[in-house]
Amino acid sequence: QVQLVESGGQLVQTGGSLTLSCAASGRTFTSYAMGWFRRFPGKEREFVSAINWSSGNTYYADSVKGRFTISRDNAPNTVYLQMNSLKPEDTAVYYCAARSNPHYYWQPRERAYYDYWGQGTQVTVSP
Repeated sequence: QVQLVESGGQLVQTGGSLTLSCAASGRTFTSYAMGWFRRFPGKEREFVSAINWSSGNTYYADSVKGRFTISRDNAPNTVYLQMNSLKPEDTAVYYCAARSNPHYYWQPRERAYYDYWGQGTQVTVSP
């Protein structure tokens, strides 16, 4: 029922900025949390940022804190990732994730917490 579609990934120079967008669609979409993960070659997806949909509280990985900002819109359900001061080590495939099913715990930094994922969008930061 739920589909997540990322957009905005592209080539950008070191120090530049980029905004990713993730639109959630579905007849009965309900979100408890939405987040961003990224995957480097040969590695598992790692946590980047997340937002509690009800409270608006935000969470960041140490590697992006102070540079990236997550935000959301309620109608339509959309999450954004504003990325500033980009570095070559930020180069990765970025995935949008959503927790739609009721949960018994709050672990938005964990991949297993999310039940829906987008297809990913490539961000490449050139030296």
